[in-house]
Amino acid sequence: MFKTSHLLLSAVLAVSALLPARSHAQTASPAGAVFVMTNAADHNEIIAYKRATDGSLQERQSFRTEGRGSGGVTDPLASQGSLTLSQDHSLLFAVNAGSGDISVFQVHGANLSLVGKVPSAGSEPVAVAQHGNLVYVVNAGGSSNLQGFYLHKDGSLKHIADSTAYLSTGNSGASSLSFSPDGQFLLVTEKLTNKIDAFHVQVNGTLAPIVGNPSAGPGLFGVLFAPNGFAITTETGPAGATDASAVSSYWVQANGTLSAVSTSVPTLGAATCWHVVTPDGHFVYTANAGTSTISGFAVGSTGTLTALPGTIVGTNPAGSTNLDLALSADGKFLFTLNSGTGTVSIFSVNQDGTLTSLGDADGLSADSGFNGIAAI
Repeated sequence: MFKTSHLLLSAVLAVSALLPARSHAQTASPAGAVFVMTNAADHNEIIAYKRATDGSLQERQSFRTEGRGSGGVTDPLASQGSLTLSQDHSLLFAVNAGSGDISVFQVHGANLSLVGKVPSAGSEPVAVAQHGNLVYVVNAGGSSNLQGFYLHKDGSLKHIADSTAYLSTGNSGASSLSFSPDGQFLLVTEKLTNKIDAFHVQVNGTLAPIVGNPSAGPGLFGVLFAPNGFAITTETGPAGATDASAVSSYWVQANGTLSAVSTSVPTLGAATCWHVVTPDGHFVYTANAGTSTISGFAVGSTGTLTALPGTIVGTNPAGSTNLDLALSADGKFLFTLNSGTGTVSIFSVNQDGTLTSLGDADGLSADSGFNGIAAI
């Protein structure tokens, strides 16, 4: 009896060894939603897709922000974080660059209910970030500033007195902001000066004086913190170079200065601006809009970035101009916002960090100024 069972077990193990490693998507995954922002100049809207357990998107709905976007054709906001979910995914924040305010929605699966909107206290808000009871928005127009808000339990925002913080110049090309996991620092990127601004977050929610840091490479665009506390940035690369975009990582020191860990690791793509970090902090993916590809990197415990085999782990249809990307809350699916084709591409995230294409969802207008994508 023991001998028969032992032989059967050996056979099962032998067959199992021949089977491919399962992706995250092949295990049970709860349904969720994907949100994209029209950024329309007449009335800004959020388009919500219901996500099935297999990652497919369906049942598209539209929800007005009661504000106005900037309008435009391709990437008019030139930012990352124009549409942002709260840490617990119960709220969705959207910037209205045309009317200069921020809309807040309660999230109920793929349904949204508008809580309200508040003035951004600046010109042309392009990105928003939240940590705990704090929300900060970066205004790219006019004097390029940051404004802080207290977030209440009902989702409403109240402006924090004396929270205005100015960037290094009046027209710095601010494009993204991110709170450190412990909430002690807020980082902001300036495209035109190629600087990463660090602000220490004080007890009352205001920001300490700016600490400017040069980017490790040219073409600075986005910044995100990994769960282990390291900041990761994207760089479009030197002007005129071919497929020369890159990613870098930094450690934020107590005085706000940044210490580079991995500098300008090539993405092997063009126009690398947007990126996401998996919830477990193991991988980072970049959207290379100029080549319609996605690059993947492993994130080490010390903040090092190592390209996954081949670097390019996903390919969008030709002409996609994949502007932005988002991960589902469980990290099992990745979605890209494709301005050139008016679609959302869907990928499953495999355990080794590679991606498997699951097709596209249509229903968006091509080259119509869409900006921002978020997912649960």
